[in-house]
Amino acid sequence: MLITPLTLSVIGMAFMLAGMVKGVIGMGLPTVAMSVLGLLMGTPEAVALLALPTLVTNTWQLLGGPGLGRLLRRFAPLLATLAAGGFLGSTMLADAGFAGGILGAVLAVYGAFGLLAPQFHVPPRLERPLAPVVGLLSGLLYGSTGLAVIPLIPYMGSLKLDKEELIQAFGLTFSACAIGLTLGLMMGGRMQMSVTWTSLLALLPAMAGMMLGQRIRHRMQPDTFRRFFLIWMLVIGSYMLIKAVL
Repeated sequence: MLITPLTLSVIGMAFMLAGMVKGVIGMGLPTVAMSVLGLLMGTPEAVALLALPTLVTNTWQLLGGPGLGRLLRRFAPLLATLAAGGFLGSTMLADAGFAGGILGAVLAVYGAFGLLAPQFHVPPRLERPLAPVVGLLSGLLYGSTGLAVIPLIPYMGSLKLDKEELIQAFGLTFSACAIGLTLGLMMGGRMQMSVTWTSLLALLPAMAGMMLGQRIRHRMQPDTFRRFFLIWMLVIGSYMLIKAVL
């Protein structure tokens, strides 16, 4: 990947916006960043840039809640399979066209699902049997596209967690994905020095955007912001999917 001032500017703006979205609704940094970067560079390069900003911002998010130990015990099977799936999914990044098509489809499905907002709940007796399946599928998807939205987010939303628990749980689960992906990229030789330094630089706008988003969250209704965000995901995802197919 050729790093130019223009490329750095685009990366900075993408991660600033992505961090702001994450600060407002507790998730969305990979989704927003990939929707921008995926239009300007190959999916493997964009996913590699995501590794460090995603890991650091999610660690910050998970440490900000009160119930870390309890959530770790509850979601241990889910976290383990998310990390394993992220590691295995990183091996699928070689086919940029295939990954770009998956990315577009996931963005479109995520946007449509969020706008339709179906209400359902997972019974407690099914939570543990479903967790490894959800974790492996979401981890594989994250490792190959940089996104872990389907089926992880609908599953987490069905567990009747309160607002602060859900935000902390998102930080925990996305951290597990990021750890698996980062290890896979490192062992596969994809975290080259230029990508690593650019990923480190992307931390600055991502953190700044996240702090701004947290301030905005206290001043506006997150549902309003989230609706515009989901419409954007649906439009961008549909465009990327059609582009990949054609």
